[in-house]
Amino acid sequence: MVLTAVNPEVEPVVSLATTTRIVLILEYDGTRYHGFQLQASLATIQGEIEKALWKLTGEKTRVMAASRTDAGVHAKGQVVSFKTRSPHSLRTFVNGLNYYLPRDIAVKAAHRVKDSFSVRRHAVSREYNYYILNSLTRSPLREGFCYRVAGRLDIDAVNQVCQALIGEHDFASFTSGIGLGIKNTVRRGYRAEMRKDGKSAVFNIVANSFLPHQVRNMVGALIRVGLDRMSGDEFYSIMEAKKPGLAGPTAPACGLCLMQVNYPHPFAEEVV
Repeated sequence: MVLTAVNPEVEPVVSLATTTRIVLILEYDGTRYHGFQLQASLATIQGEIEKALWKLTGEKTRVMAASRTDAGVHAKGQVVSFKTRSPHSLRTFVNGLNYYLPRDIAVKAAHRVKDSFSVRRHAVSREYNYYILNSLTRSPLREGFCYRVAGRLDIDAVNQVCQALIGEHDFASFTSGIGLGIKNTVRRGYRAEMRKDGKSAVFNIVANSFLPHQVRNMVGALIRVGLDRMSGDEFYSIMEAKKPGLAGPTAPACGLCLMQVNYPHPFAEEVV
């Protein structure tokens, strides 16, 4: 698979009959949005991007995302794509969309890719961070971007059970009712670990893809392990049960952030 990007300073003439797909890298604060996916009469990330594209290009364009983040979830490296017949340069897409987008959504980079490229199907893994404030007192400056846990977290105990999340497993127990219609609940985890620095803790997980609410339910169970409210054996039993809704409680959306989406080959060039 070959991905191509165009330097707007030396952009060649491109045949729109063969190359009309643009990829954007997005960063957003998901606090006031009802998730990424378009919903009637509700504010969503997809809705805001599509409105900005219409203002910039005059086209009614459908946007596809590599990972459909839930309501309140943030992103540092969301990847989306759309098709267009606009002759705008990549730099114009970046600057123009940022002009029309609200302040809590930003386009960080743009790429021109083959029409056959799919941000979802061609992704090999997604990486999420979940941020925890391990403190007795709240932090007004971090309120919307982390989950406060007052009790002392045993990071060693958490990381011991995290090993069970690596490899190919049926993660049905970590999805919720919204995922009941999913036929295949097997996913492959590549990395799962929690790091602590002072009063800050970060759970980092990389997998080929995730089930609805999977990461937040994992975090809810891992916090119980870290607080000594659940044993490692209980955690493994929940995982082995393969029963939707069994894990949890679901950690709040505010602490979750999509960090990046990985592909077999890097994009040829960024426009920032």
